[in-house]
Amino acid sequence: MELIFIRHGQGEHTTHLPQSLHTSDPDLTEEGIQQASMLRKKFPLSEQDLIVISPLRRTLQTATIWTQGVNCHKVVSPFVSPRMFPQNPEWQTLPCDQLLEMNQIKTDFPDFHIDNPLPYVWRQGINTLPEEEFASLAERFLEWCEEQQKERIYIVTHDGTMTSYRQFISGAKLSRDDFPGETGWIKVQF
Repeated sequence: MELIFIRHGQGEHTTHLPQSLHTSDPDLTEEGIQQASMLRKKFPLSEQDLIVISPLRRTLQTATIWTQGVNCHKVVSPFVSPRMFPQNPEWQTLPCDQLLEMNQIKTDFPDFHIDNPLPYVWRQGINTLPEEEFASLAERFLEWCEEQQKERIYIVTHDGTMTSYRQFISGAKLSRDDFPGETGWIKVQF
């Protein structure tokens, strides 16, 4: 199975660093919208494709733009929500990385299916989980991916999350230098 992790398009929270990181529920910028549109050419989709999306507005907007006109299966999952990389127990989740409430997602993105396997993960996300706890959830998520019986699954997520999963799957030691750019992507064989 091939997992293709795709970073969301440019969000408003990255335009005036570091102050903009304190923006709650940031949208995509105009540039982010253009980047998301370009995904249609890079990764053409069909109705058989499965897209797993982080429960933040910028990832949901990226997926909405990318999948426009294609009735593929879109699943929102906290297992691919923002994750700090590397982990630091003294850091806290920033306002820009707070998960949307399920009711808000249902209202704003009604054609997305919401995966709710563990309610506590929806409340806290995976951002600050210790490595052992993340590893347990990552294993559970990867088992779920296998159960979908797809040759390829696309995952619209965040740079730290992509790097955390990549490190977990490969066992290689990665750093922030391994982060992809906006709408950057990595393929992982699993």
